[in-house]
Amino acid sequence: MGSQAFTGSAMVFGGYAAIGAGAAAMLGLHVVTGLDPVHTVISEYAFEADGWLLPLSLTLFAAAATIIGAVLARRGEDRAVALLVGVWGLCMLLIGAFPTDEPGVPLSMSGGIHRYAAFVAFLTMPIAGLLLARRYATSPYARAVRLLSLAAMGVLVLVVLPYAVRMFGVDLANDDIPAGVTQRLVVGFEVAVLAMLGMVAGARRGRVRRPLPAAARA
Repeated sequence: MGSQAFTGSAMVFGGYAAIGAGAAAMLGLHVVTGLDPVHTVISEYAFEADGWLLPLSLTLFAAAATIIGAVLARRGEDRAVALLVGVWGLCMLLIGAFPTDEPGVPLSMSGGIHRYAAFVAFLTMPIAGLLLARRYATSPYARAVRLLSLAAMGVLVLVVLPYAVRMFGVDLANDDIPAGVTQRLVVGFEVAVLAMLGMVAGARRGRVRRPLPAAARA
């Protein structure tokens, strides 16, 4: 049991390292491009000279999700949450592999995969967080996971709203709304949820059930 706890903790640490490296790549992308983060969505950074940092960052986030999901999957009761985290990681890879379309260009297959993979990712991580927070309600991290998950879902509504408005023929450009802010808030909240899931997984993995005394068993 002790070796399993050590392995689980080492895996979670590896997940944190991937999250840190992914966040550093994302921050570096914002610094070197100098684009307006209020109105420019993250996907459009791929068209810049240093746009390769975007798929690198997303791949690192996907690796973190795979590692933390594997730790959760090792416990049978958390496999549903692990599956959602794995789907989120797969969507991160798809978002990086299939870039969005440039502004003003009709939706292409690559742009469609990018858009819908992002929507699935934005939806699955908060659900995973809420499920795990409910299961481990007594965990010291449960409240933080729940609040971050609810915040991500709330901001997701603001991200989806402009697309819904455009479906009704309203010409609404990203320059008219703080599209970059809302998208960055969702990404930030969801990466934070992933990190907190790792903390919950590590805490539960580290707990060892001691056998009850004979009198207590009787």
